[in-house]
Amino acid sequence: MDDAGRYRLTLVLDDRRVMDGWWGREATGRKKFAATVGDYGRDGARITFVDTATGEVLATWPKPEVSPTP
Repeated sequence: MDDAGRYRLTLVLDDRRVMDGWWGREATGRKKFAATVGDYGRDGARITFVDTATGEVLATWPKPEVSPTP
C-alpha cells in the first residue's frame, strides 16, 4: 500500500486509462465507484475498484457476464 490509500478506482475509456483515485476508506471508494459509473458508465468504459492491500477486485463495471452452468 502506498500513501495515497488502500482502495483504488480506475477508469478506462476506449482502452486508455483516464482516471485513478485512491482512498483510505472502503466506504468512500465505493461511493466514488458508484458516482463514476453514473458519470462515465457507457460503451467503451471499464471501471474497477480494487483493495490494493489484498489485490482483490471489489467491483467492476460493466459486470462480467456469467456463463450458464451446463
